[in-house]
Amino acid sequence: MLVATIFVSSFQFRVGGEIGWIKPIGNESETYNEWAARNRFRIGDTLYFKYKDDSVVEVTPANYLNCNTTSPISKFENGDTVFKFSHSGFFYFISGHENNCKSGQRIIIRVMHPSEISSPAHAPEISPAPAIGGGDDGGDGWASDLLGPPAVNSTTALSVFSYFVTSVGGVMVFLYLLK
Repeated sequence: MLVATIFVSSFQFRVGGEIGWIKPIGNESETYNEWAARNRFRIGDTLYFKYKDDSVVEVTPANYLNCNTTSPISKFENGDTVFKFSHSGFFYFISGHENNCKSGQRIIIRVMHPSEISSPAHAPEISPAPAIGGGDDGGDGWASDLLGPPAVNSTTALSVFSYFVTSVGGVMVFLYLLK
């Protein structure tokens, strides 16, 4: 039962930390995308956006690059938005204000597929950083090839610990069924 609890736990990430979801002013220690690349996101995790006089817009990759809010996937305006990841893949969020978005108030989140998870611990871990483009992709330095599927990397391999936990769980089920 304890092992199952570890595997299904989720984590809430606060976008922007204490300052929240705001238009960057230039003296931030990292961009939203640098923060996202530093963390690992899983199905069931949530993003918490705290903001005033703004909105959070989930958009397509093309609309992300162009800061286009005219056809959002979803839009939130309540100032306290919690967004739960229901599947793996890429998620694109921008500010509802075009100028804020163009100033860097946008974020790409990559939610890992369950087969990529190699450890039951759920503390945020270092995630592979997206490639930085040459600046010809819309102004914020993100290459358009980032919008495609992720490259296969070492996170797709299962760790020895995962095999061990799976084996122990299998043995426990087998012993239970023998009773």
